[in-house]
Amino acid sequence: MIEFTRDTKFNSIARIGTQPIALAGATLIVLLAGAASIGFWRAYSGSVPELDRAVAVRQLQARAAQASEQLVEKTKGLEATQRESIDQLQVMQDQLSTVRHLLAAQQTQTRRLSEQVSGLTEAIDGLKQSFASAQPSEPSGPPTARLRARAHAFGTGHQKHANSRG
Repeated sequence: MIEFTRDTKFNSIARIGTQPIALAGATLIVLLAGAASIGFWRAYSGSVPELDRAVAVRQLQARAAQASEQLVEKTKGLEATQRESIDQLQVMQDQLSTVRHLLAAQQTQTRRLSEQVSGLTEAIDGLKQSFASAQPSEPSGPPTARLRARAHAFGTGHQKHANSRG
């Protein structure tokens, strides 16, 4: 019985030994046929994937360069706008500072004038009080009589002066 198993083992090894060579040969034929079909397809279709990839890469590079140029232009535009805004802000700050100085000067002048008006008001009140207190001590004649007396005094002096010339 042992011999029978040896023959079986030997026959199975022999069978396996011949089958892998056939299997490898069939696999090689399939691979060669596939490679040949890919070669024929590339040759007769006129399209080479490597060239397509190279064209696609160049297009991507061109798009990237264009986008980069656009970004640079926009950045320069933003810089110019920012400079203009800064200049306008500085002008406005200068104007605001000038207005503040003018306002402070005007407030100072207003205070000074207010103090002067207060002083004048006090002086006028003082004059009113002194005039009111001085009025009863003067003769209480009618004001028209006093005016006539003054006019007569001036008129007489005029006549004397006129007579001396003539």
